[in-house]
Amino acid sequence: RKHQINAVARGLYRGNTLLAHEVGAGKTYAMIALAMEKRWLGLCSKNLVNVPNHIIQQFAADWLRLYTGANILVSTKKDFEKKNRRKFVARIATGDYDAVILGHSQFEKIPISIERQERLIRDQIFEISICIEQAKENDGENLTIKQLERLKKSLETRMEKLNDRSRKDDVITFEETGVDNLFVDEAHSYKNLFLATKMRNVGGVAQTDAQKSSDLFAKCRYLDERTGSKGITFATGTPISNSMVELY
Repeated sequence: RKHQINAVARGLYRGNTLLAHEVGAGKTYAMIALAMEKRWLGLCSKNLVNVPNHIIQQFAADWLRLYTGANILVSTKKDFEKKNRRKFVARIATGDYDAVILGHSQFEKIPISIERQERLIRDQIFEISICIEQAKENDGENLTIKQLERLKKSLETRMEKLNDRSRKDDVITFEETGVDNLFVDEAHSYKNLFLATKMRNVGGVAQTDAQKSSDLFAKCRYLDERTGSKGITFATGTPISNSMVELY
């Protein structure tokens, strides 16, 4: 359909893209076509498609229906059991695939490097420190300042845990997979991302951050650096469901 062709063109010419088409508008086909066009044109070397766990096989079937000769790697539940995970991620890193299709929970199990995680947390601690100083200068409420200080402390604790590398299984990092183009289906699943703000007790402004959202954010930051903000496509029928923070 015309709007799907337009979506593919938008992704090719303009870089990072949000497909905010309503349910039933054909976002799946638009993503598949965009991924294949990018490969054929040499705009990317490896596509990774991150979809809800229950539609992995359906997504793969749609891919082969549109492009019968496509070389895709499709994950199964067994591939991300601890004993098989390293082997499967190594296949992603060493194989020359048109696309790799993973579930949301599996995507999270491919870690971003410790160094990049630390950098992201340091940035967040810095942002909170500025908010605390501004709140003190403006005679902000003690409750707000205490909440910000608690959040800062929790981030510092997370930083300490990152240094305990013994808890991590020795798996290949996201940067080492060679992925340079990422598609996220049902992107509204990644809500409650960290946001440094003096606003508190306001509807939609999260007090905490979701780990899976922080993980995706770190990977997006990496891809933006690598591709010049041309390697990410989000798709969702509900881009904003209940707060201005989601719009931001």
